[in-house]
Amino acid sequence: MRAAIKYFLLNGIIFFFSFGVEDLLAQDTVRYTGITLSNVDYHHGQLSPVVGVHNIQTMRANRADTGVTSWTYNHAPMLAYWNNTFYLEYLSNPAGEHEPPGQTLLQTSKDGYNWSYPVVIFPPYKIPDGFVKEGRKDTAKNNYAVMHQRIGFYTSASKRLFAMAYYGIVLGEKDDPNDGNGIGRVIREIKADGTFGPIYFLRYNHSFNEKNTSYPFYRSSKDKGLIAACEEILSTPLLMMQTVEEGDRNDPLIPLQKDFKAFNYYHLPNGNVVGLWKYALTSISKDEGRNWQYNPARAPGFVNANAKIWGQRTGDGKYATVYNPSEFRWPLAVSVSDDGLKYTNLLLVNGEITSMRYGGAYKSYGPQYVRGIQEIDGKPADGNMWVTYSMNKEDMWVSRIRVPVKESETKHVNENFSDGAVFSNWNIYSPVLCRVKPENNLLALHDSDPFDYAKAERIFPEAKRVVAEFSVTPLQNDFGELEIEMVDAKGTPCLRLMLDPAGNILTKQGYRNKNLGKYNAAETLTVRIDLNTTTRFYTVSINGGKPNNNLCFAPVRSVERIVFRTGVTRRFPDADTPTDQNYDLPGADKKSKEAVYYIHYLKTSEP
Repeated sequence: MRAAIKYFLLNGIIFFFSFGVEDLLAQDTVRYTGITLSNVDYHHGQLSPVVGVHNIQTMRANRADTGVTSWTYNHAPMLAYWNNTFYLEYLSNPAGEHEPPGQTLLQTSKDGYNWSYPVVIFPPYKIPDGFVKEGRKDTAKNNYAVMHQRIGFYTSASKRLFAMAYYGIVLGEKDDPNDGNGIGRVIREIKADGTFGPIYFLRYNHSFNEKNTSYPFYRSSKDKGLIAACEEILSTPLLMMQTVEEGDRNDPLIPLQKDFKAFNYYHLPNGNVVGLWKYALTSISKDEGRNWQYNPARAPGFVNANAKIWGQRTGDGKYATVYNPSEFRWPLAVSVSDDGLKYTNLLLVNGEITSMRYGGAYKSYGPQYVRGIQEIDGKPADGNMWVTYSMNKEDMWVSRIRVPVKESETKHVNENFSDGAVFSNWNIYSPVLCRVKPENNLLALHDSDPFDYAKAERIFPEAKRVVAEFSVTPLQNDFGELEIEMVDAKGTPCLRLMLDPAGNILTKQGYRNKNLGKYNAAETLTVRIDLNTTTRFYTVSINGGKPNNNLCFAPVRSVERIVFRTGVTRRFPDADTPTDQNYDLPGADKKSKEAVYYIHYLKTSEP
């Protein structure tokens, strides 16, 4: 078959590629050969999670804050690791996408879990009054630029770290900041002591130069190291490829001057470069990105829409791609490859969608626009894969994906948290106001977020019959809630225990809940569950009491993990939810009284 493949990109341009599916399959190209697909009727896509994924919120927007987190459109994060520190850069607008003014912010972390309050690294930039874009009539008057960038960091040959950003122009309705008619790309050094060097323009768009811009051109600097770093960037095709959307459309330093979006790359052992773009478009270069073997075309078998895809080589010598495997921006998943070309599995990274608290232009639901650490920008000390992304274009997140990527457990669990290493085995979902963390030799689940929850999961060997025993201490019994579920590989729960806000211990029995007793604040509950998925019966014993017989509220063939969650299951949004949310949620700025639950230990076994 030689029928051309066509792709509809964000700006409505349709590309027709000369390669058909059979042609592409014959090429040395990226492809997905697995059989697992996601189901967007579920936020987790019914995908099995990677063992030990840690999802950590680094910044939670709140319009009532007095600092930079009061801006509620936050998106396009980038990540680097330098000086034993994580650096996270993201762009920010007051409320919606492409709505000025824009600025770029920076967070840092020594461990990936505890993040600094964001600071402005590239401030709002005033557009010269009287400026008119080519082909448009809108005239600038007291207007500010917005930011749009696909590359955020560069570690120079001299091992200095630089941040980059781009100032684009939006003057009227349906104007586009990355149309090649913006101001230009800026750069500044991030120093080891946390201070920044001066801002310079790295490259101008055609209407701007040293005379009509507010920052100097890099060549005017007396810092020879900065000049060398800038010229390294400009002479590296694989870096300049990441500037194609914002740069001049005929920029001679950009090798592939076509509107393919959000480029990233990695090297194969033979020196070839794999390129990836939105829609899981891919190609291969044998000369460091100067030329490409074929026009970027859909990687066979990959499912990905107008959201970024990230690929890299991992510390174990394998390769991983992280992306939204659907036509929506959920779930966030990872595929693994032995050779960097053939990807064989699809596993869950983050299957949650936080409530979008603030409406705004083009704010899409879900964990999206994922980026990792490019090859030149460092390797985390723990040897794991770290990625960053925005949630709902509102909050910033990172995920630690354990390397090697592990799909399942083969041994039953017998863990308490006096051993600090145990925490690494658990899957966590940890928002800023719902931290999941080791605390006093226990696993603590905090929750003071009215729109989100803390979640900790532990995967165990898949079983039709299993005994799970654990101890949990709630610090309160008159507010907060904890749900405990046993779920299968697709995330379907068959049973649910609940500690409700009225001090009751409940279990779900079809439409109704069954009361198993009461619990007290600061008193430890020891719970034993004996489950048989074949008969659909399970017993619950509390504090050594008589087992209580119950029927599973949903049938499953087997179970493989236990979930502790400080809130109820979310099903909004779904595939039929209207695209744009133009309203704020009631009480969006509020914080709840903090509920805390401590998990002491977990044991699983065969009965």
